[in-house]
Amino acid sequence: MKIGCPKEIKPQEFRVGMTPSTAGEAVRHGHEVVVQAGGGAGAGFTDDDYRAVGATVLDTAEEIFASADMIVKVKEPQPGERAMLREGQVLFTYLHLAPDPDQTRDLIASGATCIAYETVTDERGGLPLLAPMSEVAGRLAPQVGAWTLQKANGGRGVLMGGVPGVGPANVVVIGGGVVGTHAAKIAAGMGADVTVLDRSLPRLRYLDDVFGGTFKNRYASATATAELVASADMVIGAVLIPGAAAPKLVSRADLSLMKPGAAIVDVAIDQGGCFETSKATTHQDPIYDVDGIMHYCVANMPGAVARTSTIALTNATMPYMLALADKGWKTACEDDPHLLDGLNVHSGKLTYYAVGKALGIDVVSPQLALKM
Repeated sequence: MKIGCPKEIKPQEFRVGMTPSTAGEAVRHGHEVVVQAGGGAGAGFTDDDYRAVGATVLDTAEEIFASADMIVKVKEPQPGERAMLREGQVLFTYLHLAPDPDQTRDLIASGATCIAYETVTDERGGLPLLAPMSEVAGRLAPQVGAWTLQKANGGRGVLMGGVPGVGPANVVVIGGGVVGTHAAKIAAGMGADVTVLDRSLPRLRYLDDVFGGTFKNRYASATATAELVASADMVIGAVLIPGAAAPKLVSRADLSLMKPGAAIVDVAIDQGGCFETSKATTHQDPIYDVDGIMHYCVANMPGAVARTSTIALTNATMPYMLALADKGWKTACEDDPHLLDGLNVHSGKLTYYAVGKALGIDVVSPQLALKM
């Protein structure tokens, strides 16, 4: 199979879909790998690094898309990239379709087979290809939130850990999954007073057993959420419903109860965000003000630490990428129902129920898509 890795073109996105190590593994499996010139530069990989493992470097994305049987990326394809997809081609990347009707329609129209990292599952019900970036984003959230809290950025001017005689920042994390757990650990490590909200009692028990004393947790009733958000210096949104649009858990009206200059970090922005006032921003212009509350809603947070993120992501994606290339996508998905969970679009049909529900589009089951 010919595997293509184009340069990412989303603003301020420095990650790359294949490292030289990943490309070398594919070559050793007998596949041809084509990488766009300069594609790995943002993550610290040179074109010669790819050539050294047997990959071919091509000048343009057009050459990659025209020649490759499978496209491996990081972020969702941008409009110009979607126009280059073709029937029978496999796209393997993050998609986040539920809040993005334009992308969904374009992928359906392309006829391509689109497998989303974020909906591939594992035998424990986890999301193994989303987890590495969730870990990175969770660890980044308190860091960027602390920066947002600085007075020069419009924030309250509160130091996360305080100083002797002055209390620490009050941080609320909504969601106790991978993102929330890592965010809470880092925020607590910075000295903040941290509370995690979640609706899963087993998860709250786990957090208490493992991290008891490091940070607090509360059941995420509407009353508790409103109470804690009102008293917070920083609120981190870390809620995920796999493949679906994120629920709106903090309304605009709730902002009037928050402290002036408080910071919101919406890690769920890729899935539409969990604050009513969230809108996607970029690393170049990350913060905006709504009613005196500072919002940080960068849609590709892990791109800020591109080398760490790229290596972590490709460590996770490589076995699945090799299975798709070695066996062909249908056989690979027949052999692994967890990989089949990643199928979102095939041959002009949407194949992921949560996206169809969010966008009002008819869905074909992935099992039926295997027979198409």
